[in-house]
Amino acid sequence: MASLETPTPQSKALHCYSLRSPGRAEEEGVPMVKFSKQFEGQLVPEWKEAFVDYWQLKKDIKKLQAAGGSAAMAAAPPSLCQTPTAAHWVMRLPFLQPHREHGAIQVHRKLAITGSNDGVVAGEVYGTELMDGGFTDREAAGAFFERLDQQLNKVNRFYEKKEGEFLERGECLRRQLQILVELKAAITEQQRARQCGGSSAGSTDPEDPSVSCSILHGEQSLRGIAEHEQEGIEKLTKDVFAKNTDEGGEDQLAISQGLDDSGRHTKTCEEPGSKLRTLSGRVVTCQGRSVRINIPVTTPSRTVTAIRELLFEDMLSQSRRIGAQGGDGSEKLSINKKKVHQAEKMIRGALVELYKGLGYLRTYRSLNMMAFVKILKKFDKVTAKEVQPIYLKVVESSYFNSSDKAVRLMDDVEELFVRHFTEGDKRKAMKYLKPNQREESHTTTFFIGLCTGGFVALFIGYCIMAHVAGMYTQQSNKVYMSTSYPVLSMFSLFFLHLFLYGCNIFLWRKTRINYTFIFEFSPTKELKYRDVFLICATSMTIVVGVMFAHLTLIVRGYSSCAVQAIPGGLLLVFLLILICPFNIIYRSSRYHFLRVIRNIILTPFYKVVMVDFFMADQLCSQVPMLRSLEYLACYYITSSYRTQDYGYCTRVKHFRDLAYAVSFLPYYWRAMQCARRWFDEGDINHIINLGKYVSAMLAAGTKVAYENNNSAGWLSLVVIVSSIATTYQLYWDFVKDWGLLQFNSKNTWLRNDLIIKQKYIYFLSMGLNLVLRLAWLQTVIHPNIGSLDSRVTLFLLAALEVIRRGHWNFYRLENEHLNNAGKFRAVKIVPLPFHEVEED
Repeated sequence: MASLETPTPQSKALHCYSLRSPGRAEEEGVPMVKFSKQFEGQLVPEWKEAFVDYWQLKKDIKKLQAAGGSAAMAAAPPSLCQTPTAAHWVMRLPFLQPHREHGAIQVHRKLAITGSNDGVVAGEVYGTELMDGGFTDREAAGAFFERLDQQLNKVNRFYEKKEGEFLERGECLRRQLQILVELKAAITEQQRARQCGGSSAGSTDPEDPSVSCSILHGEQSLRGIAEHEQEGIEKLTKDVFAKNTDEGGEDQLAISQGLDDSGRHTKTCEEPGSKLRTLSGRVVTCQGRSVRINIPVTTPSRTVTAIRELLFEDMLSQSRRIGAQGGDGSEKLSINKKKVHQAEKMIRGALVELYKGLGYLRTYRSLNMMAFVKILKKFDKVTAKEVQPIYLKVVESSYFNSSDKAVRLMDDVEELFVRHFTEGDKRKAMKYLKPNQREESHTTTFFIGLCTGGFVALFIGYCIMAHVAGMYTQQSNKVYMSTSYPVLSMFSLFFLHLFLYGCNIFLWRKTRINYTFIFEFSPTKELKYRDVFLICATSMTIVVGVMFAHLTLIVRGYSSCAVQAIPGGLLLVFLLILICPFNIIYRSSRYHFLRVIRNIILTPFYKVVMVDFFMADQLCSQVPMLRSLEYLACYYITSSYRTQDYGYCTRVKHFRDLAYAVSFLPYYWRAMQCARRWFDEGDINHIINLGKYVSAMLAAGTKVAYENNNSAGWLSLVVIVSSIATTYQLYWDFVKDWGLLQFNSKNTWLRNDLIIKQKYIYFLSMGLNLVLRLAWLQTVIHPNIGSLDSRVTLFLLAALEVIRRGHWNFYRLENEHLNNAGKFRAVKIVPLPFHEVEED
């Protein structure tokens, strides 16, 4: 009889009475191995701790087998292991077996009561009692079932909790959709009235898409709009919009009277404790309900409005009270189609995330059910008992497998999405709700190999040509090293960084780190690691090929303007490809990259998300590349390449000052992102993080001053400031970004949860990060490698910083993933636009 373990004489003796033939057993042993990998590959990474601990249960069975193997071997007569006869198999048929009053086990179900004085029922718990004395090692079998019961109870509690959260979220979205439908109906009705000349709502322009209505300015602060969830779980029904929104003038947006400072309660559907700054304080009455409209501050215009309201909040409140005393207590507000469209977009995103979460819950249910089936089957095979039917009957009737609320809610969400967002087109709705991931092609792998081979051949040829021409030495061609070499170094640093990002993606996928969820990437448009490698290999093949041809022309004595413009033309071609509007060469990824860069440049006016500050951190490691880009832009835009005046951009003061400013920009952007996150969330840690980037800017400033004035005083200041900044950065890297150096951790000097099982890798990584953080020492010691040009030495140091950043990226996302897993956060909570206000 084949099993997952290495066959032993004891196991053969134990299995000699199996009803299955050896061939059949070997066939069934393969799926058991496959299921372990399937289970690990399909489970929701952030919910891993809530799944059945299948691997620990397998270890318990191995212990049970090892403990009972010797006893079974001793007790089994030699004749028992002979090949069973046909009569023996007939006598093993179920209907010929003597009737048993009870099975090997009995599972008890009881209600768990909370420890509070109220004695509230917390749910059902299961406990297994061994009824059959035929277990070889009764203690080991009892320990197995005790753990199995714990796993079943854990699965039930988690499923019930998540189901309740999704049901409550579904009810919130039902109300949001109802309000949205009523608002759209009111806008349509009033526009129709205006076109007929019967509108007196304030605007005489028939093309004005807005609805004039009165507004109640709330007194709540801009921070912490949503602090409490509505209690209770309600069922989401399908026909929630049967109400006719076209009935007469009652659908007009009306006014909530007065500026009452009390007696008002806001019902929200937000996550508890969420503190996102919004444009709020506006209450309209729609269909007899007071509704507060909250639009997240995500764009520059909304940010400016929020800052203005924050600065002049007291003044505006006073003026409104004065106006309320002299008027009707209300103010006019225009709610146009654009605002309604934004609310509709937010609700659509929330429905998509809810549907995704329900899909995860369905996966959680099916995988856990299969895990119970597999582990009980293995237990029966090892112990020769028949406990699987008994225990599976209990599992099938337990809450996580018997409840159909989540399934019905999933169908309801699908129906509502089809009805309200795709005009009845189910196929279009499924593109939002169930996006198909792009399949990886072997063609991509082929072209990676092809382009890599071309790059290696061209690079070797370029190195030979450069060595023959005497380039990259202290006696090399100054014009070439000042104008053409920066192009090659800039592309090399950029695509080295991109290559390391591809390596990060590979490792994140290998270790089941959900980087797609962390970065909020679209599953249909995200770059796979093979795509990244293809981009790097193809681009560097083109770059090295063009630079090889350009160097060949320079060596042969061609120095015309056209030859000098070749590196600039190469840079221009790549920039044009980056902004190309046609749907070629990964357009969605290119435009997403440009949007992220825009958000970084316009910081702090855009809301900062994970991908924004992650990219800004990458830019902090690419200061040499940015300085090369600034110099090349100056060199070619001012037409200095025509006269080969490579020193013009370093002689002119404002260009030289611009070069220094570029050195500070990444740190400034990152500091402003910290300030914006503090503005949005109010977390003091963002202010502390801001101080890290301020110290980096001070260190960069002292280095620039030392370059201009090589005095001992400035050198001492560089050492002091840079040492403080490096210590600050190392502390933040290890403790905050990586979550390591936790003194009370069960893993000494690390953290409780580790994705990489080899602990020494973390210590090596911390040491490597420490060494590479000390790259600023090149400012002090001015290292030279043989006769190489100093620019080459600086390039190598810049490459080491890029490598450090790529190494840092893995542990940064590992810590973020573990934080999400610790909170079982697998789907994004999209803020909702409408919040009902009750008058007490």
